[in-house]
Amino acid sequence: MPFHRTTEEWDPNLIAGDPLGFPGYAAQRDALAASGEAVRTGRTEHYAFIEGRFEVLGGTMGAAAGEKVVRAYDRARDLRLPMVALTRTGGARLQEGMVALVQLARTAAAARRHAEAGLLSLAVYGSPTTGGVLASYASLVDLRAVVAGAVIGFAGPRVAEGTLGVPLPPGSHTAESVYDHGLADARLGADDVAAWVEAALGLIDRPLPTRSLPAWEVAPGGSEAGVGGSDAWLEVLRSRAVGRPSGIDRAARLCSSWVELRGSDPTVRAGLARVAGRRCVVVATDRYCASGRPTPAGFRLARRAVGLAGRLGMPVVTLVDTPGADPSPEAEVDGVASEIARTLAALASCPTPTVSACVGEGGSGGALALSYTDRLLMLEHATFSVIAPEGAAAILERDATKAAEVADRLRLTSGDMLELGIVDEVIGEDQRALDDAVDRALQEASAGERDRRWDAVTARWLHQR
Repeated sequence: MPFHRTTEEWDPNLIAGDPLGFPGYAAQRDALAASGEAVRTGRTEHYAFIEGRFEVLGGTMGAAAGEKVVRAYDRARDLRLPMVALTRTGGARLQEGMVALVQLARTAAAARRHAEAGLLSLAVYGSPTTGGVLASYASLVDLRAVVAGAVIGFAGPRVAEGTLGVPLPPGSHTAESVYDHGLADARLGADDVAAWVEAALGLIDRPLPTRSLPAWEVAPGGSEAGVGGSDAWLEVLRSRAVGRPSGIDRAARLCSSWVELRGSDPTVRAGLARVAGRRCVVVATDRYCASGRPTPAGFRLARRAVGLAGRLGMPVVTLVDTPGADPSPEAEVDGVASEIARTLAALASCPTPTVSACVGEGGSGGALALSYTDRLLMLEHATFSVIAPEGAAAILERDATKAAEVADRLRLTSGDMLELGIVDEVIGEDQRALDDAVDRALQEASAGERDRRWDAVTARWLHQR
């Protein structure tokens, strides 16, 4: 798995002591004098690294290995270098007992100091990656990838079976399980590790693949409006048209590079990206995935992305197209309302410029949670509404089939949004128009403008009796 060219190795002569006088450990320590410890640390031109060595005492972390990790993080912080951790480990070193176990806390604290300095970190979990290393610095990184086929888990499979007294289910403790459950951002073949690391560090570009969509009409015929239809209802139909590019489709064309920040809800995608030459964090929705409605997990991913951007000093771009948040009973018990609130709060406190574009349907609070930004753009035939017309008709008319009649009352078109002051700019449907508008917005936006715009909208409609 190692691929880097070391320019400087750190602490190559630091090896373990024998705090317990553990039987047989003295001989094993003698071997360390020749081979070095179970981690190798150092730097290259572009990053610092921690490289696990499973061939040395199972890659276990004792006092010396822990100290090397702590020193590596602190040196990387002083040198303003990102950290790359390549793990292959059996966890804490049993032969050093609690002296080994406390290294979990020490390395976790060092990783946090590095993060608080506004520096990027990433990990590639090789086989195996288990125990105390996984439960400390290896899990405190910004991006994580697993090597296909690797054994990964807090307790190794033998320990888990011995502790539980039952066989593990098929697929447990595997890279594939970790990835499928949204606990890793990428699953890599051994030959793809270097490219993923370099893309995550911004050294090379890896474009987000585009996908084929059915042909769609920018302006469907008037007959689609239904009985009592209006221009507003036609805009709703345009925003929902099958084949219309959704947020992630717009992102694939907007971003020249994309490194996935992965969660368990595929209706919300996020990535470390390059937009108009700038490193950004981008969040995009996908209305073609399942119901197109973000679940609580989707909002948690968005919060993770916004928090990362703020810590690294990167702008945020969101591309919004969703009928709204998931209203299912499962989402309710998972706290969908509180997750929307926390996402709004994350954007409110983001210290870097934020830009959003409503590129399709902006449905209620689920869309607003991703649109509380310093600059808010809207495509010409997108819509944004307090509630879907069907929901409004069910409430106001007790008849959801009257959605076409109610749509006009909601003032949900791009023209309405501009007149009300909700959005800053309405732009054409062409991708180039969106690219140019996002570029301008990133140049002009300042953190905190999100409040001034909507404060002004509110003040306009206040009346003192």
